[in-house]
Amino acid sequence: MNNRILALAAVFALAACGASEQPQASSGPVRLTVWIMDGSVTQDLLKSFETEYETAHKGVDLDIQIQAWDGIGERVTAALASTDAPDVIEVGNTQVAQYSASGGVTDLTGKIADLKGEDWLPGLAQPGNIGGRQYGVPWYAANRVVVYNKDLWAKAGVKEPPKTREEWLEVTAKLNKGGDQGIYLTGQTWYALAGFIWDEGGDLAVQEGGKWKGALDTPQALAGMDFYKRLQALGRGPKDADEANPPQHEVFAQGKVAQIIAVPGVAARVLEVEPAMKGKMGFFPIPGKTPDKPGTVFTGGSDLVIPAASKRQEEAYELVKALAGEKFQTELAKAMSFVPNRTSLAGVLSGDAGTAAMARAAANGRATPNTPNWAAVEATSVIKQYMTAVLTGADPATEAKKTSASITATLNSGS
Repeated sequence: MNNRILALAAVFALAACGASEQPQASSGPVRLTVWIMDGSVTQDLLKSFETEYETAHKGVDLDIQIQAWDGIGERVTAALASTDAPDVIEVGNTQVAQYSASGGVTDLTGKIADLKGEDWLPGLAQPGNIGGRQYGVPWYAANRVVVYNKDLWAKAGVKEPPKTREEWLEVTAKLNKGGDQGIYLTGQTWYALAGFIWDEGGDLAVQEGGKWKGALDTPQALAGMDFYKRLQALGRGPKDADEANPPQHEVFAQGKVAQIIAVPGVAARVLEVEPAMKGKMGFFPIPGKTPDKPGTVFTGGSDLVIPAASKRQEEAYELVKALAGEKFQTELAKAMSFVPNRTSLAGVLSGDAGTAAMARAAANGRATPNTPNWAAVEATSVIKQYMTAVLTGADPATEAKKTSASITATLNSGS
């Protein structure tokens, strides 16, 4: 994903390097060069998979190379345009549209059924599908939940997590007393806003007649912003900053905040600041408008792609199939606390409250607009600026119209 949203406990000590340029002997095994992102898999799990896979596929030699997230876009773009591309690449799920636009990614639409695609998480499958063609195979996911302070909930007499957004407002108002913040929600946590907009039936941008159009000025999107404003007011989060400024886990660790919206991995960072918080954190999915399903959430994560320049297409596909299959997905989820790529595998995380809540929410996950230019919209911070303007008193409809026009111009630049 473009913004890494999990704190990872184990990373590789291997150095990042490019695709192998070593010639392959015609009589030797098929060497598959694989780029895996730093922090996506533990070293032990990857070595175990490599050994098992090579044992089961006697003619295959895996050359797994670990890549740093910093600067990965440029490296992948260059690799896809080369004649010596890796055979399989892990990419952020929101990056697939950008890479597929170059024509350098293999179309795997015909393999969806073989890969059990009907069971994929929507928030991961959608970004990998461009114009009705599947270029990215979902690998793992992560999304935000509500992390709460059990002591403050007990102090306020709140016993059960809310099931709807209106109940959430009622509970949060009850928690927002006596010097305690009902919720610490900054003014620019735009991924949370996106979820509220999606719940209302709106979107950040829509495609009409082959062109993209910003959609923050629709009634549905304005309703989502209105809910955000009501929720944000039940705490003292800064209206002109995002969750990293200051880091919200540091604020939560002080013990005066009843709730934050974050990935479950934030708990480890809270404990680094305040070990006394151990055992005092609970988790539940962001509530939806109705009690029958949780709120819609942005699903971040990774997809696997096969470069069109790979000379080993069939072998690369078999490797992708194994990495995206039930056995490895189960092992990956347990090792890394990620949500597996299939909805039917959500139960493998049931032993951990945080990841179990994340898995329940992931079934109602979405992604940002599926266009190569969406990254440019994020870079302008126009949505964050819009949120701050509304939260500080500007007219929502006026600001939404201006921001939508800016998004429209950015998404259609160069077209």
